[in-house]
Amino acid sequence: MIIIPTRLLCRLTRGHMQRAPHSAWNIFHLQQSPVTMDASEFRRRGKEMVDYVADYMEGIEGRQVYPDVEPGYLRPLIPTTAPQEPDTFEDIINDVEKIIMPGVTHWHSPYFFAYFPTASSYPSMLADMLCGAIGCIGFSWAASPACTELETVMMDWLGKMLQLPEAFLAGNAGEGGGVIQGSASEATLVALLAARTKVTRRLQAASPGLTQAAIMEKLVAYSSDQAHSSVERAGLIGGVKLKAIPSDGKFAMRASALQEALERDKAAGLIPFFVVATLGTTSCCSFDNLLEVGPICIKEDVWLHIDAAYAGSAFICPEFRPLLNGVEFADSFNFNPHKWLLVNFDCSAMWVKKRTDLTGAFKLDPVYLKHSHQDSGLITDYRHWQLPLGRRFRSLKMWFVFRMYGIKGLQAYIRKHVQLSHEFESLVQQDPRFEICAEVTLGLVCFRLKGSNKLTKALLERINNAKKIHLVPCHLRDKFVLRFAICSRTVESAHVQLAWEHIRGLATELLKAEKE
Repeated sequence: MIIIPTRLLCRLTRGHMQRAPHSAWNIFHLQQSPVTMDASEFRRRGKEMVDYVADYMEGIEGRQVYPDVEPGYLRPLIPTTAPQEPDTFEDIINDVEKIIMPGVTHWHSPYFFAYFPTASSYPSMLADMLCGAIGCIGFSWAASPACTELETVMMDWLGKMLQLPEAFLAGNAGEGGGVIQGSASEATLVALLAARTKVTRRLQAASPGLTQAAIMEKLVAYSSDQAHSSVERAGLIGGVKLKAIPSDGKFAMRASALQEALERDKAAGLIPFFVVATLGTTSCCSFDNLLEVGPICIKEDVWLHIDAAYAGSAFICPEFRPLLNGVEFADSFNFNPHKWLLVNFDCSAMWVKKRTDLTGAFKLDPVYLKHSHQDSGLITDYRHWQLPLGRRFRSLKMWFVFRMYGIKGLQAYIRKHVQLSHEFESLVQQDPRFEICAEVTLGLVCFRLKGSNKLTKALLERINNAKKIHLVPCHLRDKFVLRFAICSRTVESAHVQLAWEHIRGLATELLKAEKE
């Protein structure tokens, strides 16, 4: 119950009530929202949650890496509707262990060797807490100046760590710059849409009678046959044809195959406009030949986008930087710090040489989003660089991680993973029953049992049914192959050796059963 003086009550109700006598007081009942957690309790519960998270991370090795549940397991375990009255924090945390954790795949377990790594570190988690507390929606500089400006500076920091050409950096007056996208899939789509807009406007300027529809039906994009499926999806969303360029014996896109496709399509009246080169393919971590493909894109006036989602983190190490040679030919470049650079998801770093190529494609300025500094040339509004309007304060994670690890600490982390992958490669090579299926460059080893695909498929089934380690497969040409990716921040040589002994043991059982 809140007691409000008459004069204030009359002011609050804008006179829509008869004024009571001057000396009287009115009792005004307001429905108040229940306060389930104030600052004092937040401090206490926050410390408990930090302890829970730290215990989870420290004890993750003891948890089964892959869950033992069936689809639909969760629905019967929780009510069909939200509670009318607040639940206690203790009940919620208890349910995390009883309901959530049994269905979690533990990506940060040292026995998780599937897909590619997803980054995790304590500094990044702390930064995410701060991001949630600030809670800004940084679609423009005015919406939160620090959110915009820190992102610009962090992308320059990271670009310098990679030794990107100056044209990709914002600096104080550069034409390029970086932006944090949610994923490499978004970055590829944004680049494709920007390239589509750029070529459409160029052709319409040369031939004013050309319609957008007439141009669209002739546009063609290209990528290696080893490119990620997100490239094909970008083509579908963008409404353009996408053609796969056959890769060579090392699963790389080469100049001759790309040039042949371009010439064939131009002769057919089509319009090549966009090429995606992959550095570190998902299947086997192969590298398209940038030094060959890049000059062709320049000559043909085709947008070149580089997708280095996984491998890009390694380029901060001088010994791996040559893998990025040829980036100077690109219009846009992207990789995921949230894969291998200890910055928790989501944080996908994208750079462009000319930011007007992006803003020209996506810029819309309703009056409610305008502000007095937007045309000053000193700042950028990142809403014009992306598909969504809103964006979180993701650069805080980069700032915390870069400062608390330092470049040398991040380099050491990458090198350790690469060393462990070569250790696993050596173990595989010592067993004549197995073969290595692709060159091991970074943290991924592709291997299989010699013989039919049926054998390797049966081995994978045994591995994942045992749930001691977790792997996923790929196809390399006609071969069914197992991928062993070094993923966890806490993985050590002992975990790799235990994993190999487990694989070898299951292979022995399988081959014995095949003979019987």
